Amino acid sequence: MMTPTRWRALIVALLMLASAAAAVLARPTRHLADQIGKPDLELLFPKQFGDWRVDTNLPVVLPSPDVQAQLDKIYNQVLARTYVNGKGQRVMLSVAYGGDQSDGTSAHRPEVCYPAQGFAIVSNEAATLSIDGQTVPVRRLVSRLGPREEPITYWIAVGGQVVTSGIAQKLAQVRYGLNGVIADGMLMRVSSIDSVPAHAYAVQDAFLAQLARAVEPQARARVFGRAS
Repeated sequence: MMTPTRWRALIVALLMLASAAAAVLARPTRHLADQIGKPDLELLFPKQFGDWRVDTNLPVVLPSPDVQAQLDKIYNQVLARTYVNGKGQRVMLSVAYGGDQSDGTSAHRPEVCYPAQGFAIVSNEAATLSIDGQTVPVRRLVSRLGPREEPITYWIAVGGQVVTSGIAQKLAQVRYGLNGVIADGMLMRVSSIDSVPAHAYAVQDAFLAQLARAVEPQARARVFGRAS
């Protein structure tokens, strides 16, 4: 004979099994990257555009093996370049693409990565870029390591939706997941060595505006997000 206590235990066990089954059934299985293709970052971002060109005089600094191993777990492709313009101004471009924006493999934000390398984040603010009439939400950071100050502008495009916070990043993943799709993601970061952040951001904005015009139209949404 089933006592009330045993009935309650049985109901709880059945609910737990049902919840586990629902989680398995709801788990996304289709990758957005398989549907629309993975970008080739080397081809997507031109080495010369407008007044900017890749600075070939600067050596390429490779990450340490342990850092590279972590990058390989999260991203399919990573691109790092330094561009210089006719005035001698330099902007560092860092792009990381991952075809699987799940919990364990989602793009890492600079305010997490920079402190892990010894930098202090002394400023972190939300801002917007206006690029050919499109508004792109971004985050502006100022990082510091000893006498080096590095203002940073970054955003993450999850399936073509620009996000600038961990919560927004998670919500974008969930929206795709509810449709059974695993979104891809692209971390866009530009930075420059400059002790005057306002000046650095003005140079970065000019760089990004010219870059947007140089990126192929069909790939622009993956970089700058879909225009609202």
